[in-house]
Amino acid sequence: MACNTQVLQQHYGFNRLWYGLWAVFILWLLSFALFIWSLQQQITLSQQPAPTVAAIIILGSGTVAGKPTPTLARRLDTAVPLIETQPDALVMTSGGVGFQRTRSEADIMATYLHEAHGVPFERILQEGKSTSTEENLANSRALLEAKGLSITDPIAIVTSDFHSIRAASIARHQGYTQPITVASPTPLSIRYNAWFREYFAFVSGWLLGEY
Repeated sequence: MACNTQVLQQHYGFNRLWYGLWAVFILWLLSFALFIWSLQQQITLSQQPAPTVAAIIILGSGTVAGKPTPTLARRLDTAVPLIETQPDALVMTSGGVGFQRTRSEADIMATYLHEAHGVPFERILQEGKSTSTEENLANSRALLEAKGLSITDPIAIVTSDFHSIRAASIARHQGYTQPITVASPTPLSIRYNAWFREYFAFVSGWLLGEY
């Protein structure tokens, strides 16, 4: 009798664990679905024509052999029409010196804008110390204020479409009252992998208090 009771207790415990794991998985799936829906809404918003802005901040995304990665090049290419149609806006490239690198990402980005699109160096302000999105925007804020601009002004933030919701959230947390994300497209071959990774990056940022 005692043996049967023990077996029943073990069976009951196993069922509770099984249902608990399923509940956790369903909650995670719902949170992931909500994130993807929110991301798609942000991407749609980011693809609308930008209003007049005081500054255009282009966030870094890695370099290879002194050149922007394809993802970063897309961000820079996406920023160019806005740069051309808003000649009074300050242009800022943001990204520090990577591991075993000698040039800052901001410098490489500025060079690309000048050589590939003819953007004058004189118009580009470089923020070359940051190593994360949070630092990108915090350091850019200091440079903007040094130029007499305020983060209460409309500020365009150019980044990859999958990164737009996190960038906007961090900007608002830091006091940017009118952040306007401008989304560059992610190639279809890596799009869904990028969205999946961004979900965990967003959760990590929330846990770290970035927004």
